[in-house]
Amino acid sequence: MFFQVFETFDYRLQDLLYQKEESAIADIVIVAIDDESLEAIGKWPWPRDYHGELIRLISEGDPLAIGYDIIFAEESAESGDDDYLVDVVSNFDNIVFPVYGTFGGSASRGTLQAYNITKPFDNLDNVSNTGHINTIMDNDGIVRKAILGFEYEGEEINSFSWKLYKYYEEKFGNYILEMKDIPLDSWQRTPIRYSGEPYNFEYIPFYMVLNEDIPGEYFRDKIVLVGPTAIGLADDYYFTPMAPQVPMYGIEIHGNIIQQLIKGRFWKEISLSAQLMIMFILGVLGYFLFQKFKPRSGALALTAISGLFLILVKMLSTGDKGYTMSFFYPIGLLGIQYIEVLGEKFILEQLEKKRVTDVFGKYVAPQIVDKILEEGEGGLNLGGARRDITVLFVDIRGFTPLSESAEPEEVVSILNDYLTLCAKSIFDYGGTLDKYIGDAAMALYNAPLDLENHQLRAVQTAWAMKLGAEPLQKRLEERFGKVVRFGVGIHTGSAIVGNIGADFRMDFTAIGDTVNTAARIEANSKPGQILISQEVYEHVKNYVEVTDIGPIQVKGKAHALQVYQVDELKVD
Repeated sequence: MFFQVFETFDYRLQDLLYQKEESAIADIVIVAIDDESLEAIGKWPWPRDYHGELIRLISEGDPLAIGYDIIFAEESAESGDDDYLVDVVSNFDNIVFPVYGTFGGSASRGTLQAYNITKPFDNLDNVSNTGHINTIMDNDGIVRKAILGFEYEGEEINSFSWKLYKYYEEKFGNYILEMKDIPLDSWQRTPIRYSGEPYNFEYIPFYMVLNEDIPGEYFRDKIVLVGPTAIGLADDYYFTPMAPQVPMYGIEIHGNIIQQLIKGRFWKEISLSAQLMIMFILGVLGYFLFQKFKPRSGALALTAISGLFLILVKMLSTGDKGYTMSFFYPIGLLGIQYIEVLGEKFILEQLEKKRVTDVFGKYVAPQIVDKILEEGEGGLNLGGARRDITVLFVDIRGFTPLSESAEPEEVVSILNDYLTLCAKSIFDYGGTLDKYIGDAAMALYNAPLDLENHQLRAVQTAWAMKLGAEPLQKRLEERFGKVVRFGVGIHTGSAIVGNIGADFRMDFTAIGDTVNTAARIEANSKPGQILISQEVYEHVKNYVEVTDIGPIQVKGKAHALQVYQVDELKVD
């Protein structure tokens, strides 16, 4: 903001917000040296007495003032051509001619001094009033400010528009503004409050006045501005905030400045330090809200703050004594803050998710961790839902005799090797490791997340355990002379799945007859045996080779259960 990096874009946005079209006052009339007049009168330049005659005809109507926006810097080459013009002008004291100051390549703030000045030829200069017509465009080529005065050889040179304004107020006895009444920047400029787009004022062709098609009485009590508007006649045209693509002639810009002075409507730009303070306050407010709210709520907060800020800025700019400031930079700051906080939250969320997954995932299944992270605290409520699941129980057969012949540290190491194999096999096929029960483990399939062919996934897990345990079994048998094998039981059906326990300590698990049946089938399995229920078999019979064990009676069941031993798996 200090270096005005986005100056052009900021100015264009301010133009849209601040500039407002209004009616041009009828007290200002433009007599245009236009294309029609060139056709009617002839090639430019015209004899000087044409200008003298125009001034005489207008002055007969007793206008407030005449502003002639042509610098007659040199005497006419035709002898006596200037005499009539000088004679007419000498009869009136309300005619202003322009001067033009030339400035160096740089200037200090607070002073605007010309090193040269172009003015009317001496005889005309001696009988007329003058005011400067200098215009400074912004870097984007738009005229937004008027220079009301500069210094030349110690003398204050007031602007062309300022001189004409003073005639207007003196005529009606109104209070005449002083320079101290007008908000000026460090270059003695004030923002122009344009009345409208080009051709907002009344235009009258030069030749019509000269031919007396327009009577002098028409100009009574008016400020009459005379200047070129013909294409190619002069480069006295500029672009304005009201219509950045449509040129406005310098004579009409003077009209806009005069109207602004008459109405006493000005803008004062809020100081840079105050704008930076406003940005700081907005920044603190925005950062606090964006940190507190979720992304969607943060976006709504960004929109609300920006909207309220724009409304406030617009309100400050209204009225005769309005205030202006940049709003691109403050809103840009809010937008960048929102994006930064969004990115910060995303990165921190990913880091936290990774940390929780790494730590918490060592105690519960990754699926449960992901579900908790996804659902937040809502996913930690007690309760469950009924769903179809497959339950796998696995137990280490022969582990108790082995623990009696090995050191405790060796027992723990062996147990960890087996349980690691169990966990890896369960995770590889999308299962959820529900819990370890001593040297046994319980796994769920199709919970908490949906899993296709979950019955087959459970069988594949058991088979992976069987194959993965063979190297471990061989090593233990060679060292301890003991045989250790898995016993597995699998059943499928409906169960209640969810968070079970107390508010301060809960487990994600499944309860119901399906779980009990799987545990009973596993209890009846022999070392190295994988038993599946009839319900599981119906889902996997095309993928396995089995031995029909027949009905077995299990504890807690009135009827025997039909079970099968898995002998071979036909899929990976």
